[in-house]
Amino acid sequence: MVLKDLEIGQSAVITSVGGDGPLRQHFLDMGLIPGAMVTLVKYAPMGDPMEVRVHGYELTLRLAEAESIEIAKPSHKDSAAVEDITGSNEKSTDKSGHIHREHPGLGEGGRYHVTAGENPLPEGSNITFALAGNQNCGKTTLFNQLTGSNQHVGNFPGVTVDRKSGSIKGHPETEITDLPGIYSMSPYSREEIVTRQFIIDEKPDCIINIVDATNIERNLYLSMQLMELDIPVVLALNMMDELRGNGGSIHINEMEEALGIPVVPISAVRNEGVEELVRHAIHIAKYNEKPGRTDFCGQDDNGGAVHRCLHGIMHLIEDHAQAAGLPLRFASTKVIEGDQQIIDALSLSQNEKDMIEHIICQMEEERGLDRAAAIADMRFSFIEALVEKTVVKPRESKEHIRSRKIDKILTGKYTAIPSFIVIMGVIFWLTFNVIGAWLQELLDTGIGYLTEATDAALTGWGANDAIHSLIIDGIFSGVGSVLSFLPVIVTLFFFLSLLEDTGYMARIAFVMDKLLRKLGLSGRSIVPMLLGFGCSVPSIMASRTLPSERDRKMTVILIPFMSCSAKLPIYGFLTNAFFPDYAGLIMVGLYFLGIIVGIITALISKSSVFKGEAVPFVMELPNYRLPAAKNVGHLLWDKAKDFLQRAFTIIFVATIVIWFLQNFDLHLNMVTDSQNSILAAVAGIIAPLFIPLGLGDWRISTALITGFMAKESVVSTMTVLFGDSAGLTQVLSPVAAASLLVFCLLYTPCVAAIASIKRELGGKWAFGIVIGQCLIAWICAFIVHSIGMLI
Repeated sequence: MVLKDLEIGQSAVITSVGGDGPLRQHFLDMGLIPGAMVTLVKYAPMGDPMEVRVHGYELTLRLAEAESIEIAKPSHKDSAAVEDITGSNEKSTDKSGHIHREHPGLGEGGRYHVTAGENPLPEGSNITFALAGNQNCGKTTLFNQLTGSNQHVGNFPGVTVDRKSGSIKGHPETEITDLPGIYSMSPYSREEIVTRQFIIDEKPDCIINIVDATNIERNLYLSMQLMELDIPVVLALNMMDELRGNGGSIHINEMEEALGIPVVPISAVRNEGVEELVRHAIHIAKYNEKPGRTDFCGQDDNGGAVHRCLHGIMHLIEDHAQAAGLPLRFASTKVIEGDQQIIDALSLSQNEKDMIEHIICQMEEERGLDRAAAIADMRFSFIEALVEKTVVKPRESKEHIRSRKIDKILTGKYTAIPSFIVIMGVIFWLTFNVIGAWLQELLDTGIGYLTEATDAALTGWGANDAIHSLIIDGIFSGVGSVLSFLPVIVTLFFFLSLLEDTGYMARIAFVMDKLLRKLGLSGRSIVPMLLGFGCSVPSIMASRTLPSERDRKMTVILIPFMSCSAKLPIYGFLTNAFFPDYAGLIMVGLYFLGIIVGIITALISKSSVFKGEAVPFVMELPNYRLPAAKNVGHLLWDKAKDFLQRAFTIIFVATIVIWFLQNFDLHLNMVTDSQNSILAAVAGIIAPLFIPLGLGDWRISTALITGFMAKESVVSTMTVLFGDSAGLTQVLSPVAAASLLVFCLLYTPCVAAIASIKRELGGKWAFGIVIGQCLIAWICAFIVHSIGMLI
């Protein structure tokens, strides 16, 4: 049997995990190891992917991936220990005879064995911290509690992955970096690569490892790898309030003794235990107190085989690891797992590689598992023994009960997609018709008053006509029109952060994955693409949540095909002038045409530029939780600041360039009629390209060029140049108007969107998208014009 053969509610024992490379390693790191009990919870509404329960948490994977995991029916012994799909566990009782002891403070040794560093930090040194943990463990909440407003946002070198850093409140000598949420230190996703390289290269003075206490088995897998890095580690057990509220508890002192590192119970959302966490972190960082334990091998024969293998390799590579600046234990486990980056960094001779291979093969023979599975099994075996000794599990948490009830509707076979449509419809309605629209109108009014006041002040001052025009017609008009998008962006990201923080974003990906996979994408791409119907800028920014570089680039390329709200004035202007009786039908048709062209582009890209399959859909489904207000506030501020700082500079320059081209002739004399401007001259050169589309008039070309600044500018420019829609109808035929509608639908996004694309993918991709969109728009408009002429 393979995993996909299970029926809903059935459980089985994993016997082997097929495949190879990073994906197989990712399966093992996520707990899908030989001997693990797995239960099928449900299938997505479209029949793929599937949701399973393993090691006490829900995980999704596609049926194609599930075929590589072989299973067997559980024995009677296994059945007695299996957890059902509700998460209950019959053995979850307190340890008899346990004596409760208060958690000792600093200087009250004996609770854990640390290795005191040889080089404590000099007095007054800056102390660097790395905040690491799984996704959905409360890491962002803790980071915000630790830093308050003392944080800044940038990118990790070489990648567009957010890097948040800041000083801990009350400790200006500290700097803490919030690393991307990851599940292991294997190089599977961009986030894991970034986190691993940051810790190895930057060598922070201490790692604060935040762990979800309600899902401790899943989270401790990363903790064990962090402890191998030869850096002081403090374990922050988050969500202890939830665990206690559901009848569970953790024996902190016993866990500290077993792990050899400080363990501090906290509730980040309530700011409980955070001060104690900071004291422990600063203490072990200052005195370089490294983990007292890095050997997690068991004492039985199986564990002995792994132990002998690890230590044999450690002796062989010790000098190489030191030369490469790699922690010895960490390097040894990665060599066994077949991590090519680490193997290459060690610069081993062929003779040493042969000896290592012989040692590993001997271990595989003794252990009965392949090398990667043996290391994963060693870690999970230690975790299971630790949890059995120190953790009292609740039967089932209130959060899990609530999540199961909500999922019956939001991921139900017949209710998931209707629910999704309703939720997104409400979000769009509130953003573009209610909240966002009201705020946008308010900002427009404010910009209008400021423009009028500045205009009057410049006129009263007798300012030079060119300077006057530059400030009013250029900067205020151009930048102001783009600045009006800010309320929409902030409102969209407010709702997007709610979807993400509650856990619904993961469900959207789960529901839509099968549909998008036909286009070569993952289910995670659906949200950015949907946001594109509102505004391309926030949707492009939202694409950075995608784990695969390939999926991210492909999604960004497809977003401009989703007709943004800024194009609505163009549709309204042209349909009212040429097709007043069919305006609504034509607008709906344009939206569907954009989607169809996007699908065709995706299918072509899938087999050419982006060959290969979408990233495997292995993802945890967290419990639904109420979002933290402070987290949402920080996110909105970050996105608003990012938009203003990054895109605003490019928009400002582009505005000045377009103003200059529109107001000066080729002899650099200021013109009173834009027909004599450089822009008109350029438009005249371009105009012949549009003759086959029935759009040879230079004024149309001029309007399309100004539309690059902001799509609303197409209407305002045509109004200025043609007088009104009546003047336009004298120049264009209905067939040419249809061609113009299609071209406006598909040609290059506005400068704000291009600035965002440049920010995410780089200048070459931004330039390529501009040229590609214009070419696709021309071809489609030509087809429409040709068909129209035939009819």
